[in-house]
Amino acid sequence: MRIHFWGVRGSLPTPMTSAQLRNKITAVVQRITPNDLVSEDARENFIQNLPEWLTSTIGGNTACIEINTDDNQIFVLDAGSGIREMSYKYFEEAETTIHMFFSHFHWDHIMGFPFFAPVYDSNFTFHIYSPWPETMKILAAQMEPPYFPANFSTCTPNIHFHLLKPDMTIKIGEVSVMCKKMFHPGTSYSYKFIENNKQFVYATDVELTAASDEEKNDYKSFFANSDMLVLDSQYTIDELFDKPNWGHSTCCHGVDLAQECNIKRLFLFHHEPTYDDKKIHSLLKIARWYAESTGKTAFDIEAAKEGMDVIL
Repeated sequence: MRIHFWGVRGSLPTPMTSAQLRNKITAVVQRITPNDLVSEDARENFIQNLPEWLTSTIGGNTACIEINTDDNQIFVLDAGSGIREMSYKYFEEAETTIHMFFSHFHWDHIMGFPFFAPVYDSNFTFHIYSPWPETMKILAAQMEPPYFPANFSTCTPNIHFHLLKPDMTIKIGEVSVMCKKMFHPGTSYSYKFIENNKQFVYATDVELTAASDEEKNDYKSFFANSDMLVLDSQYTIDELFDKPNWGHSTCCHGVDLAQECNIKRLFLFHHEPTYDDKKIHSLLKIARWYAESTGKTAFDIEAAKEGMDVIL
């Protein structure tokens, strides 16, 4: 499986501002010494040793992940604003089938659907999965006047909707797929994908601390021994206390869960829209420090960012 992040933010799109870009440039300039400029190699070495938050960006688009499976299936997880960028990848493709899974229908997870060019192209066939029987109605509603100029009837007729049952396994090609109900206002679902003994779990929008003990045990069973877990880590501990029952988690609670579930790689996801790149990377450092301080099983921790590719 190849996992690609097209959008990693929560709540609403957050493009980098001019002030944030200027702050990055200022921080780089302040680090330069005369020796860093004496040759091309010196300049390149200087750039290579800058903190990652200065040389890249987490990205500002909301949730969208693409999975390309070993048997050439295309899976899309949620249709936040990041899915618009994915359109360019599939320009001029012929007779392509895309399987799309929705965790829930809060706006940040569906707002990109009307901007995904392939949904208007009859060369594409879509299979859309969720545990909600009204999925088509929900997707169509945001395309009705006065919200959008083109309604759902302008989409390709090759869109098929599939109702999922929690904890039931379905098979798509060589991939096993199942979903699990999570604690989130209005309910959200995580998804697990298994192919060639590799296990990937997508668990956006979940408040781990608000779940009951029974729910937490269900989560642990569902996540157990995953090769990769993408997990909601929108808040700091302070914010979690200020926003109880808003439906989100922290990086440290993600670390606890990953250790209990024997997760190999944890990707912090659904980043808070008010956080800049420096803040998110500082939370990544906290998560890594916390994981190391527990003295438990070591595992990789990353902050999900747009454009990132991971191969399992």
